[in-house]
Amino acid sequence: MAWAFSLTCLSALAVAQQPNVLFIAVDDLNDMPRFMGSYPDAITPNLDRLAAKGISFERAHAQVPLCGPSRASVMTSTIATTHGFHGHMSDQKVQQRGKEMGTSTIPEYFKDNGYHVMAVGKIFHKHVPNGAVSESGGRGGWNTHPKGKQNYTGGRTFTDWAQWPGAENEMTDYQSADWAASRLKKTYDQPFMMMVGFLRPHVPWIVPKRWFDLYPNPEQLTLPPYKADDLDDVPAMSAFLNLDDEMPRTSKLIEKKQWQDVIHAYLASTSFVDHYVGKVIDAVEAGPNADNTIIVLWSDHGYHLGEKNTFQKQSLWERSSHVPLLFAGPNIKPQQVSGRVVSLIDILPTLAELCGLPTNQNWQGRSIKPLIENPTKTWDYPAITTWEGKNTAVQTEQYRYIHYIDGSEELYDHENDYNEWHNLAKDPKYRAIKKKLKAHVPTSYVEKSVGKKQRGMAGVIRKKKTTNKKTNS
Repeated sequence: MAWAFSLTCLSALAVAQQPNVLFIAVDDLNDMPRFMGSYPDAITPNLDRLAAKGISFERAHAQVPLCGPSRASVMTSTIATTHGFHGHMSDQKVQQRGKEMGTSTIPEYFKDNGYHVMAVGKIFHKHVPNGAVSESGGRGGWNTHPKGKQNYTGGRTFTDWAQWPGAENEMTDYQSADWAASRLKKTYDQPFMMMVGFLRPHVPWIVPKRWFDLYPNPEQLTLPPYKADDLDDVPAMSAFLNLDDEMPRTSKLIEKKQWQDVIHAYLASTSFVDHYVGKVIDAVEAGPNADNTIIVLWSDHGYHLGEKNTFQKQSLWERSSHVPLLFAGPNIKPQQVSGRVVSLIDILPTLAELCGLPTNQNWQGRSIKPLIENPTKTWDYPAITTWEGKNTAVQTEQYRYIHYIDGSEELYDHENDYNEWHNLAKDPKYRAIKKKLKAHVPTSYVEKSVGKKQRGMAGVIRKKKTTNKKTNS
């Protein structure tokens, strides 16, 4: 009996020593925060201090440039051609698909491994599946303007920008941060995972006036790179697939003198969410769990803010997949930056290793703990991003290769052309490089949901074949 009691005590001690996890998801946040080093005007002190507490990955990429399927990839550590969600789906379907693939989802995985799992805000596409967590604060609404669209009225899109006319505590992100902070001040009998999902800077870019006022000279804000004839050298499938007709075009917003307004609103929304990320971090640091909580922060995809003549996600260009990814906490050295290419599907395997939990052979991501320990370690694993089915981007440290369902291609040398203005795919000098990168394009394919353009691709392919026949006749 004494022996059994001793084993029980040791087991309880092992559980108590396991780190907690604070899991923060930010919607539609591209690489504009100051710590990422790509944009000079952003005011993001809390994201910057979180990055300084641990390690930031400069070249992290999402697996799908759309909220729902991207989050399905994160939650199951699988790419879209494996989990099959190429368009939006319910949280319950992701949960069921995880079971079918033998992966489960992040909240269920931690719950099954003895964690007290809590969630608030947007975690999956909506919130979390029923029964996946022990405590839920719900998600809340988008905080669209109560008087309807204010500045952008085109298309079936939430795209709009304005100042929020109500009290700040009416905002969903305020409420999510408050809910999470109140619980992070408590002690728990078991290790916990707190999942916090923030909505901004997802459209509509509507936040209270004080966040717009942080940028008192909006006409002086730096504009992203733009080239009017940028798309002249991309194939027809690229223009069809990567440009969402419902979203604003840069050329049009230039005509209307609204481009600067959009940058102002996106920055205001980013500073707004930065503040509430800070509130959650403050709660951890001031509470009883400060020394034993791993923090991971990520965004589900990037966002074009005028580059490639558009304002949107939903493309296979770099702007749509490039995201912030940060880790901080016990045994993670501060002030680290890694330039290695990593993927959002690496989050689950990494957390598992950092927490000493069992791995799963069905995960397609890999633990990046070796990079946390040595940020410059050789890491020859490209990031794979798919969009609307059998269309794939392969990202390495130097190149981005895009292969479309009709066989057309794009290739960009990011060392010399980070803006992706010069498509090298037809240059014979790059034939061997394309072949090497193409080997990473997925060959297996599962389809559980489709995107809005997926069925229309057949027409583009038919048109291409007809054009080729006329050219060759």
